[in-house]
Amino acid sequence: MSDERTIPAEAVDKLYARLDREAKAGGYNLNPDVEFTKGLVEGLLVNEARYGYWACPCRLADGVREKDLDIICPCDYRDPDLTEWGACYCALYVSDAVRDGKQELQPIPERRPPEEEREAPARGLPHVPAEETHEEVLVGFTWQGIPVWRCKVCGYLCARPLPPLKCPVCKADQDRFERFL
Repeated sequence: MSDERTIPAEAVDKLYARLDREAKAGGYNLNPDVEFTKGLVEGLLVNEARYGYWACPCRLADGVREKDLDIICPCDYRDPDLTEWGACYCALYVSDAVRDGKQELQPIPERRPPEEEREAPARGLPHVPAEETHEEVLVGFTWQGIPVWRCKVCGYLCARPLPPLKCPVCKADQDRFERFL
């Protein structure tokens, strides 16, 4: 059976090189099994074509970005999975021990809660009605009166009225930030 969504090898290679470069710059490792990893990268590209974002290729995405924020690669579960199991759920990212052959990959249990236990889709950035000021709506930790935002992917913190459009550390989109409380 052929897949109508075949991604050109050049696109897979280009994204693989980018992810590898960004992973190394951020202190992470891609899975050293290049063929396997490129299969995951192709899955990210297929999901980007389907949904407009990199939903984890090993999970069922809803197709609604707000409902899938926690599984947009790199997902919210990557770091806890790396710490506990040596790899993320899909094994795109691996620990130094796995990369160096000192730890074998093993099945990783799904950390994502069932749909009925997940937060409402409106999580993440607060809705600010145009007629209200930020001070009236945004409550939480502030630095010199400025709200503090945390990237849920890498933990980057910044103090500014709204989060950046892209995380300067891991390149996650603005909707991956939350108020730091």
